[in-house]
Parts: sequence; C-alpha cells; structure tokens
Amino acid sequence: MTSTGANPINFAGRAANSPQFEALYAEGMTLVEETAAYLDGPGRAASKHLNAKAASLYSAESIRLTTRLMQLASWLLLQRSLNSGEMTREQVVQERRKLRLGGGGNEDEISAWSELPPGFRDLADHATRLETRIRKLDESLMRENATPEPANNQVIAQIDLLQTAFARR
Repeated sequence: MTSTGANPINFAGRAANSPQFEALYAEGMTLVEETAAYLDGPGRAASKHLNAKAASLYSAESIRLTTRLMQLASWLLLQRSLNSGEMTREQVVQERRKLRLGGGGNEDEISAWSELPPGFRDLADHATRLETRIRKLDESLMRENATPEPANNQVIAQIDLLQTAFARR
C-alpha cells in the first residue's frame, strides 16, 4: 500500500470550532465586561484609599490589564469570525499578526502587588490564566496552519504525526 502523504488530525482546529471554544469566548467577553465594571466602580473607589506607591502601580496595572483583555477579545473575535465564515483563514492569520498575546509581566514579582485591592488582583489573575489558555490554543493553530515540509520518509512522517497528536498542551 503506497501513501502520497500524511494528513495530520487538526485537533486545535476542532477545539477552536467547538462548544469548548464557545465557553472560552463567553468567559473572555464576560471577563472584559466584569473588568470594565470593576474599574469604573469598586476599583476606582478602592484606588483612592491606596498609598502613593500602590496607587501608581494600580494605575499602571489597570492599563496593562485592559490592554491584555483587548488583545484576548480581539483574538476571540477573530476566531469566531473564522468559525462563522465571516473571514477566511488567510484574513485571520493576517489580522492575528497584529495581536500581541503574552508579554505581560508576572504580577507575583511586583513588590507592592499584595497592596492592590483583592478584586483587582482576582481579575488580573483570571486574565492571566485565560491568556495562557488562549496562547496555547493559538500556538497550536499557528503550528497547524504552517505549511509543512514534504516528508520523504514515511516512517518519519508517522512519527511526526504521533508527536503532534501527543504534544503537550
């Protein structure tokens, strides 16, 4: 039996067009709304009671959190547009290049982090965890959308398929 090439299973593509994606989408959009409501209400009130150092950190981290959430929301909207057929894969890949997923700091390393309001810290932690999940899905999708090199050796091609199927997520 001869084979002309390997057809890898698109696990990430299936995950990105599934009920799990819809739950991820809902979680992300809800987090955007909750964060906006917090920053405009309880967060604004709480920030007035912070010392100068913590108030400055709160201001900077609020901007970082808002930026992170806008990048995540943009990614979710792009993926949803692809899933619904509003955009082609090429359009999504081109727009995806404009996004910056990751690159946020590690809040635990900031000395005054514990002085920030607990509600803010909870939202920032949730955003970081959501970003990690989205980044992993995005990396899988980008790998699967990359043009693979032709495999001359069928054994190597099968090993590559197995490595792809059992790769860490």
